[in-house]
Order: sequence, then C-alpha cells, then structure tokens
Amino acid sequence: MDLALLRTFVTVHRAGSFTRAAALLGLSQPAVTSQIRTLERQLGRPLFLRQARGVTPTSVGDELAHKAAPHLDALVEIAESGLDDESSLRTLHLAGPPEFTAERALPALTELTGEDGQGFALRASFGNAEEVLEGLSAGHHDLAISTARPRGALLTASPLCDEEHVLIAAPRWAEEVDSVTLRDKDVPALENVPVVEVHESLPFVSRYWASVFDSRPTASGTVIVPDLRAVLACAAAGAGLAVLPRYLCVDALERGDVVALHEPPVPPLRTYFLVVRTGTLAMPNIARAHDWLLRAAFDWC
Repeated sequence: MDLALLRTFVTVHRAGSFTRAAALLGLSQPAVTSQIRTLERQLGRPLFLRQARGVTPTSVGDELAHKAAPHLDALVEIAESGLDDESSLRTLHLAGPPEFTAERALPALTELTGEDGQGFALRASFGNAEEVLEGLSAGHHDLAISTARPRGALLTASPLCDEEHVLIAAPRWAEEVDSVTLRDKDVPALENVPVVEVHESLPFVSRYWASVFDSRPTASGTVIVPDLRAVLACAAAGAGLAVLPRYLCVDALERGDVVALHEPPVPPLRTYFLVVRTGTLAMPNIARAHDWLLRAAFDWC
C-alpha cells in the first residue's frame, strides 16, 4: 500500500474535509479526492461518507485511521528529527487556552527544554477548546490542553487538574454587597455591580450563577475583554465583578487588590484535559512532556 495514499487518508480523516486536507497537504482538492478513491479501490471498501459539509469516516475508515495514524506520525517524527538524535532538537507543539497555558503549562515545560541531550524546542499556540482540538486532530499540535473532553477514539484525553472559580471584585464593590443575603442565594444583591467578562455571552459568570445561585445573570457585560488576565486587571481597577480561576487571582486576593464577594460551600470547578492523538505517546518527546505535565499538575490542584 502506498504510504502517500495513507498519509492523505489520515489527513482527511483528521481534517474531516477534502478541502481542509488539501490545504494541509499542499495539494489540490481533486488530487486529494483522486488519492482517496484510489485507496478505496485498493481496499475494496468505502472509507468516507460524502456529506454537504465535509466527510464522515465509515467504520472501516475509522479502523484504518486508528491503526495507521500512529505509525505515520512516528515516521514523520523520524523525518523531522533526523537520524542523529543529537544533531538537532525535536520540536514539541503545544496548544491550549492562553491564560492556563501561559501561567501553568509553559513554565513547567520550559524546565525540560534546556536539559542536556534530552531537551526539545517548544512552540505554543493559543485557542479555545474547539480550536485546539481541531488543530490537534489535523496534526498541527502534539499536545493540547482543553476544557472539553474530546469524543471518539482518534484523540486520547487524560484529566489534568480542576480549577476553582471565584467571584471577585475590587474592595469598594464588596462594601456595597451584602454577603449575608448572598449566602441565601439572594442574587439581587449583585444587580447594581457591573460585570467584567471575556465574551458577551458571559461564560464564566453564567456558569457560576447556574452552579451557585441556581439562576441566570440578568446584567450584561460592562467590560468585555478576551483574556482572563485583562479581566483581573479591570476588576482590580474597579470596573466591576468577575468570575476567575482561583490560581489566576490568588496573588491579587492576598494583596487585597480584589476580594471574594462570595465563598460557597462547594465552589464551581472546571476540569482541564491533556489530549494527544491516539498512539503518539509512543514518541519519546511527546510522552515525556505529557508525563511531566501530569506530574506538575499535582501542585496545581
């Protein structure tokens, strides 16, 4: 069986589209379509079901991808690293949410990059859960940190750690909020406090309200900025309340820059997952980074 056909097949399987696979491979869409048809003729079985938007693998296609992909990835790893392991550093591509990746994962992994004979070059990119998982599936990343557990057998996820969410604001807002009524889930106590969030849909505030107050927030965002570190800075400056991961605001809480408006008996939690393409943990640099992050996460919880 032609390895070039297998490589095209695995790329289509990961991308979910002939068009996206063609872009990744640097080929035309007709060329990709022709190669997949050739492979299907050789196997005597259809590998994909064509749909209006992309393609869906058949059971045979899924089975072939799960068997072939790890070996093709290993061949790519050999080609990229060279026959002499000491001739150049292997590159690890990591993707994840910007704040957690910057504050947690990257400082941990940089401890590995400079080790003599065993280090690796590190490249990082940021995105939401959907973006990083799609990029991992398409082969753009080696490791992904996601707040969503992927479905299917193409990707393998390991729970990394849980983050606790905290309702915070600058001290001057805390003086206007009756903490006693909040303990009784009296949400109107917060109605006059502006909201700082990462998106107009108020994802963090909405999740907190649903978990703690059994309700939905009625306010709209006063300040919307797509980075939790900027949300913290705005909240500390007095722009309003925010819901943040405790690890991100613990120093500001200790300094008194912000205060916790509410301390529920069971705080809302969100789980992070460390995700790889199934089979790629056979590659030493990916396995080493994967294990290192899992061990480091014991101190993050």
